[in-house]
Amino acid sequence: MTDNRPLVVVADDVVRDHVTRLAAAVGCELRYAHDLAAARSSWAEAPLVLLDRVTGATSDSHGLPRRANVLLVRADAPAQEEWRAAVSLGVDSVALLPADEDLVVTALADVVERPSAREGRVLAVVGGRGGAGASVLAASVAVTAARSGEAALLVDCDALGGGVDLVLGTEADDGLRWPDLTMSAGRVSMAELDAALPARRRGRGRLSVLSCDRVGAGPTDVALAAVVDAGRRAGRTVVCDLPRHADRAADEVLHRADLTVLVVPADVRGCVAAACVRRRLSEHTSRVEAVVRGHATGGLAEADIVDAVGVPVLAWTGHDNAVGRILDRGAFRPTQRLARAARTILATLA
Repeated sequence: MTDNRPLVVVADDVVRDHVTRLAAAVGCELRYAHDLAAARSSWAEAPLVLLDRVTGATSDSHGLPRRANVLLVRADAPAQEEWRAAVSLGVDSVALLPADEDLVVTALADVVERPSAREGRVLAVVGGRGGAGASVLAASVAVTAARSGEAALLVDCDALGGGVDLVLGTEADDGLRWPDLTMSAGRVSMAELDAALPARRRGRGRLSVLSCDRVGAGPTDVALAAVVDAGRRAGRTVVCDLPRHADRAADEVLHRADLTVLVVPADVRGCVAAACVRRRLSEHTSRVEAVVRGHATGGLAEADIVDAVGVPVLAWTGHDNAVGRILDRGAFRPTQRLARAARTILATLA
C-alpha cells in the first residue's frame, strides 16, 4: 500500500511543532525523519516533502534524486548557499513561519484532498437587466454539464434572488444553504461540500447546489472564494449565478472566472442596461461574452447588440414560453434552445 503521508525533515523544534499543528488543522497525517540521510527510504514516494535545514546538501550527497513538491519551511530566510542546496533537491518555494502559514496549509490540504488531474473551470453568469433570465441560464449550463458526464457545482451568489434551488425545483432537498454554512477559514474541501450540499444525479453526472435561501444572509467574499476554489481544485465545472449589483463576494468570482456570460434582453433598454453592467464587469474580468435572450425588436441585429453592449455575442436563446411552464411545475430541465446555448457556453469555457 502506498504511504500518502507528507515527509517532514525539520530539525527546528519550533518549526516542527508549527507544521504539526497546521497538519492537524487539515486532517493530514505526517511522517518524520530526523535528517536527509534517514529520509532516503521514503524520499521518492512521499507526496510532499517539508525541509528546514539543507546546508551542505546536494541531490547527490545523500543519494536523493531531485523531485517535485518540496517545500522549505523555516523561521528565517535561507542564505544564498542554502538556496543552492535546496534547489538541487527540488525546492521551488520557501514558507517563513508564521507569516506563510497559508502556503503550508494549502500544500498539506492538497495532499489530503488529492486535487483532480482535470483542471476545473469557473463560469460567471450575470443578468444585463432585471428579469433577463441569468438564473435560468446558469441552471441550464450546470444541468447540461452534469448530463454530459461532468461533476458540476452550481453556486447561487445573489441573496436577493429567492434561491436558485427554486429554479431547479430542489428547494425541499436536504442539505445546507448559504445561511447554514459556517466557514472558519479561507479554505474548504470539495469532499466536505459534497457531504453537506444538496446533490442529484443528472444524466451521467452529478450536480451539487449551494443556494441562497428565502431568509438569511448570502455568501461572504471569503466563503464564496473558498467554495469556488474548492470546486476548481476538484476539477468541477463551477457555475456561479451572480447579482447585477456590485459587491465584494461577486467580485471574488469575477476575478476567478474563466468566462463571464452577460445575459442581454434583445431590446434597446436591455442593451443599454447590459452596457452599464458590462462596464462594471470589465473592472474585474477581461473575458465577457453575451448571450442574447428573446427576439430582436425594432430592427436590432446582432451587430447592433455587439456595438451597444461592447462584447461579442456567444449565443441566442430566443423567447421560449415553455420556460415559464417548466419553472411553475418545479421539475427543471433546459429547453432545446437553452440546452443548445448551454453546450456552446461549455465548449467555449473548455
